[in-house]
Amino acid sequence: MSKTYSFLDTHCAIAGPGGAFTLTGGAAKEGITITPREDKNRMDIGADGSGMHSLRADKSAGITIRLLKNSPVNALLSAMYNFQQTSSTLWGQNVITVVSSIGDAISLREVAFKKQPVVTYAEEGGMNEWELEGIEMDELLAASIA
Repeated sequence: MSKTYSFLDTHCAIAGPGGAFTLTGGAAKEGITITPREDKNRMDIGADGSGMHSLRADKSAGITIRLLKNSPVNALLSAMYNFQQTSSTLWGQNVITVVSSIGDAISLREVAFKKQPVVTYAEEGGMNEWELEGIEMDELLAASIA
């Protein structure tokens, strides 16, 4: 059981039309964020105070990958984006996986680019933020940090 964490032990990759490659090369210190798009539960309370939980089937999630301005992964994602946007048959066909040495395993399927990153030129290089959205996410957080 590990009591340490390092981004160096995190692996994130994308596979889809136009490419398959690792996404962590040249990652900015802000790293990767995965966000479920909807709450899993909806709770309603009736006029008499009784309640009801509704389990939602939604498994969608967004992922933001932050890369240093000079990361070569920007060029790979840009080429993939440009290729996939040429046809709806290519769009939304990506798979992204994230695994870490602490035991986390996340898989996003039917992933599409949300948009191209905002591009900023400034005194400091900064980063590019790539936003993608997946229709289905499976997540197992098995943190071995104790």
